[in-house]
This record gives sequence, structure tokens and C-alpha cells, in this order.
Amino acid sequence: MIKFSRVWLTVLFTLALLVSFGCGGGSSSPQPESERTAQQTEPSSDVGARLEEAGKSLENLPVYFAFDRSVLSNEAKALLNAKAGILKQYPEISVKIEGHCDNRGTEEYNMALGERRAKAAYDYLVMLGVNPSQLSWVSFGELYPAVEGQNEDAWSKNRRDEFSPNIKY
Repeated sequence: MIKFSRVWLTVLFTLALLVSFGCGGGSSSPQPESERTAQQTEPSSDVGARLEEAGKSLENLPVYFAFDRSVLSNEAKALLNAKAGILKQYPEISVKIEGHCDNRGTEEYNMALGERRAKAAYDYLVMLGVNPSQLSWVSFGELYPAVEGQNEDAWSKNRRDEFSPNIKY
């Protein structure tokens, strides 16, 4: 139950970020022409900060998988839905999806499984309308464990997709 709550808290946090980034909070009073022109030609001073924050929210939310599976769970889809919203709002951000596995199985099998996991996230994001040019994927198999250990707690944290953002300014 704790894991489920943490996932949903993360989803809610990400959705809150989406709302805060997406809401323009415009003024109802008309602006003078000179102010409108200046705003259109000069980039906002907080654009870089917003892009960095959006990139961090993409990076900090791994998608986890069941043992020997590459099928996206409902929790994984919820996280990917939030990531898709950010990516569609910020086309300046691209993401490398990194597929990972626990250390059970052969190296070759784990590389293929990591690839299927990364590709599952990629395909789902594209289905949600994310521009494929913003996405790439790679498998690291069992090479970079998030947690060392030979028990289910460690293995469950290593069966994941991580998201490495790149921001084009």
C-alpha cells in the first residue's frame, strides 16, 4: 500500500507541475502595443527555470515493471500520461528512455528485456501524441542497478525505465 500511495503522490505532484506550467494566468486588462511587442520578442526570464523544472520532473519519475515483464501497469501509464503532458507542452525537451533489469537472467536476455521495456514506454508516449523526434530509447539491461542486493526489494527497484531529459535552449 505504501508503494501505491507513493506512486499516486508522484503522479499528483507531476500533474500539479503541469497545471502550474500550463496556466498562463493572463491579465484581463488590455496591454499597450509596446508591452505586447516587447513580450513577443524578448524571451521570458523564467523560461530556462521552467524548462529545468520540467526536465527534473521527467527525470525523477521512473516507471517500474513486474518480474520478466515489459507490459505497462496502470501506475506506469499514469506516470507516462503526466510525462506526455510535459513533453507536449515543452517541445524543447527531448528524453532518452533507458530500460533496466534486475540481475536475474543472462546478460543477453536482460539487454533484450530492457529494450522491450524502453520501447513499451516509447510506444505509449508516441500513442499519447508526443513527437517521436523528442524521444529515443536504449537498453542497459542489468548494467546500472538502482539498488544493490539479492532480494525482491532490490530487484523490484531495478526493473525500471528511467528518463534522461535533454533541453534544447
